[in-house]
Amino acid sequence: MALFSSLTPVFIAIICVLIGVIMKKTNGDKEKRDTKSKHPSRPWVDEDLKDGTDHPLEEEEGEEEWQGLEENVAHVPFTGERYSEAEMIKRSQTFYELLNKRRSVRFLSDEPVPREVIDNVIRTAGTSPSGAHTEPWTFVVVQDPYLKHKIREIVEEEEEINYKKRMGDRWVNDLKRLRTNWIKEYLDTAPYLILIFKQVYGRLPNGKKKTHYYNEISVSIACGILLAALQNAGLYTVTSTPLNCGPQLRVLLQRPANEKLLLLLPVGYPKKDATVPALTRKPLEDIMVVM
Repeated sequence: MALFSSLTPVFIAIICVLIGVIMKKTNGDKEKRDTKSKHPSRPWVDEDLKDGTDHPLEEEEGEEEWQGLEENVAHVPFTGERYSEAEMIKRSQTFYELLNKRRSVRFLSDEPVPREVIDNVIRTAGTSPSGAHTEPWTFVVVQDPYLKHKIREIVEEEEEINYKKRMGDRWVNDLKRLRTNWIKEYLDTAPYLILIFKQVYGRLPNGKKKTHYYNEISVSIACGILLAALQNAGLYTVTSTPLNCGPQLRVLLQRPANEKLLLLLPVGYPKKDATVPALTRKPLEDIMVVM
């Protein structure tokens, strides 16, 4: 009896510990269930729009395996344009004023645009720098009315879900002031749709994967140059990142699995009654820091 009495505190302590462990596990399981039962707003659920740069390729490649690039690229003399200071200031100001007129236009006319202009602006985008000069971009130009309408159907179906379920209240409310929604009439009316795909990897002559370094950044720079080229040509667009549409559009346009949709641009002239939000841009002192 005395022995039992002396061990009682030990038993009580053990029981308390066991109860604590059981309660912690129960609460943990409940939190997991609650987390699973909740559907948090995760706008970037589209794998196509994630940067695959840091994801290693399959182990079919060796660390030092030949990437299909020339070992010794010939270097040639280079002479760049050189302007006087006055001319530099004038040209930079003129170019700024041109680009400052760029606006996202959602009301596009069906008026035809010369195909040669489209060829030239994409050539211009193709001058973009890229990691190890892999040029990891594909510009798909769609002018066929049937294909444009199929693209619209795919985009609007997913965009309605995005607005109602995926994007979250904050994002949707931020867009309300711009009067945007999931209806994309311009996908039918614009004479051209340009879909920009990033090639997350390439293929070597032997069929193995070839690394495309910084593919996301490289293609994004090319997109910026493309926007400037369109503005320079007097054409307008609205940048569209069609969430959760990439795989369907890739199949529709018969693009390979290594290409992921990054951006969709409807391209054309503004309608005569087109409007844009009365927005202002940040002043220079808010976007530049001089050290």
